[in-house]
Amino acid sequence: MKIIELLKNLKTQSIQGDLEGAINQIQFDSRKIQKDDMYVALKGTVADGHQFIKQAIQDGAKAIVCEKLPVYLESHVTYLEVENTAKALGIIAGNFYGNPSKKLKLIGVTGTNGKTTVVTILYKLFKKLGYNVGLISTIHNKIKSRIYPSTHTTPNPVELNRLLAEMVKKRCTHVFMEVSSHAVVQKRIEGLHFKGAVFTNISHDHLDYHGTFAEYIRAKKGFFDMLPHTSFALVNQDDKRGLVMLQNCKAKHVTYSMKSMSDYKVRIMDSSFEGMQLQIEERHNGKINGKETWTKLIGHFNAYNLLAVYGVAMLLEEDEDEVLTELSNIKGVNGRFQRYTSSLGVHAIVDYAHTPDALENVLKTISEIKKTHQHLITVVGCGGNRDKTKRPEMAKIATNYSDWSIFTSDNPRTEEPETIIKDMLEGVKEVEPSKYQIVTLRKEAIERACSMAGKDDIILVAGKGHETYQEINGERFEFDDRVVLKESLE
Repeated sequence: MKIIELLKNLKTQSIQGDLEGAINQIQFDSRKIQKDDMYVALKGTVADGHQFIKQAIQDGAKAIVCEKLPVYLESHVTYLEVENTAKALGIIAGNFYGNPSKKLKLIGVTGTNGKTTVVTILYKLFKKLGYNVGLISTIHNKIKSRIYPSTHTTPNPVELNRLLAEMVKKRCTHVFMEVSSHAVVQKRIEGLHFKGAVFTNISHDHLDYHGTFAEYIRAKKGFFDMLPHTSFALVNQDDKRGLVMLQNCKAKHVTYSMKSMSDYKVRIMDSSFEGMQLQIEERHNGKINGKETWTKLIGHFNAYNLLAVYGVAMLLEEDEDEVLTELSNIKGVNGRFQRYTSSLGVHAIVDYAHTPDALENVLKTISEIKKTHQHLITVVGCGGNRDKTKRPEMAKIATNYSDWSIFTSDNPRTEEPETIIKDMLEGVKEVEPSKYQIVTLRKEAIERACSMAGKDDIILVAGKGHETYQEINGERFEFDDRVVLKESLE
């Protein structure tokens, strides 16, 4: 593709060199440069890509996109000077792959909790409705039924546009994707055209990256600020930051809730470990339309998730009765409130809950359903090299709702597991010591919980959910809570 064709909608501060030359690929990692590639110099948290411009040219780069021109310019290289190379990368990548998001109904879902569940259920629903569908999620990416591995919640702009272009090629009509706060700040979604955006909720997370909660909120809001008037913005009104997302948002404003007046509202009529009976109300032109449906999913948080899915389907003008029928048959998401029952009658749940809010939601749900004779045992840890402020909160929440808690290792990364657990213990200083114990090795912690549980008791293993590894000292070791739990139960 010619360099000039990549400049559509890109604001440049200066251009040096020939725009008619053709480039092979777009690269932002200088180590991957090949002959006739374009190199986009990004300013990262660890290194500044501008330092590698000279090396990129030596390795064959034909075009350079940068925020500051080098002192010496090579005559055979084209230089594009821009204000923000991260933003430019998204626009250039979109142009390179033919702006595939314009040819799709792309729905982005953001929030601290619920993103994966909402996009996955949307994917399953629209497949059931007969569409060719794409999925971009934390667990994996999918084009129709084919699975592609996922390394980030939201891929980098080049990979993202390549994936979307493949979806167009495979005749997908709808794509549902998670939009992380990191992706917004790092401009990974720049240049994409969203048909709609969903805000699930926000609670303390990723403060190791964003610094403050206010910055974290601002990052989420950045997604809604970029939406055009032709899109819709569906937000959870029960979260006090939900309406903040709509401030200065050009898209059509739509709300959903369980507690307050909104465009879409849900009530839980009945709940058990088998599922929930829900009543969904839709307000339109002053009239209320109410319908009941059954779901195999459990918990207030899943009632919110299902309502968000229903709202998206209605905004995409799908048939209401058909949507409710299909939703009643859809199962949950791997690693999200995934349940097992042993031959001895012990109930076990694996959940990805790795924030205080998510853990409390899951434990509240279990507490509301469980009978008085049942005991609840929670196995929980906290990730290393991440927000330390949530560690004592996680421990406190676990002991508040559980009969017994076991504090263990999660993904310690480069931290010592004992140090992380010590931080967690700050939250249970006033808790009776008999209510919790420390078992540093995660496998042993899960085995301990299984040995403690009697008939009808409930075990929650929280924090890792769908993950099939444990990250220790920078290495990933094979580990799956679900496998260990099943083996230990039997």
